[in-house]
Amino acid sequence: MTAIDGVSLFTRSAGSGPATVVLHGGPGASHDYLLPQYDLLARGRTLLYYDQRGGGRSPIERSTPAGWREHVADLEGLRVHWGLERLTLLGYSWGGLLALLYALEHPALVERLALVCPAPATARWREQFEGRLAERMADRRIAAWREELRRSGLQTADPERYRREAFAISVAGYFRDPRSASALTPFRVTARSQQAVWESLGDYDLRERLGSTFRNAVPPVLVVYGTYDPIPPEATRELAGLIHAELRELPTGHAPHVEATDELFRTLDAFLPKS
Repeated sequence: MTAIDGVSLFTRSAGSGPATVVLHGGPGASHDYLLPQYDLLARGRTLLYYDQRGGGRSPIERSTPAGWREHVADLEGLRVHWGLERLTLLGYSWGGLLALLYALEHPALVERLALVCPAPATARWREQFEGRLAERMADRRIAAWREELRRSGLQTADPERYRREAFAISVAGYFRDPRSASALTPFRVTARSQQAVWESLGDYDLRERLGSTFRNAVPPVLVVYGTYDPIPPEATRELAGLIHAELRELPTGHAPHVEATDELFRTLDAFLPKS
């Protein structure tokens, strides 16, 4: 546990070598659901994980603010705590947007950015994502799976398996193949913390600031996204253009670390610094 501005953050490291800070999604989740796959990158580099304030093993009081500015300040506090002059950031989903928000506030402190299925850069694109996800969750394959589980008797015969399947069904719309959700490590989202972030961003539109900050194509940026991600591909392509990113597309949904593990990590391993 690491104390940053009065909040205790759970941190974890893996590997050795040049440091990459991994930012999980959510908001209000934990880093657990990136495992075990993301630890494949801990060969020749140190991966620094933490549970963001208000999620996982970093709970906060109801009165503690948890907006985007607090998340950026936490990341800066951890940079100082870890003794890192500049940060290489690997952000997934909301963690990708957090990495960009940090870069906008501290552009001189960012060495390199890798963004995997980053959350949209505007509230408008985020609304489209929510609509697309709702459509995915109405897929007949997911409905059939839900009914299959209801009839299975697992709720009494094997409660743990029942909980795992119920979780997988609850996130199946994020995947190209809904059944692939069974391979995602289960996690919880603290709704209060999630709401605090989106409320703090409001009707946000980061495009102008991103275009200005990344005008000179510094730092190097890699964006990886899934063709079947409920986040509109047009949103990710627009973002990549604004920040002059190398863009890689994979035939997956929102969780390429589950649906295309080897290809994703070959791509990330070639981009992130290592010894």
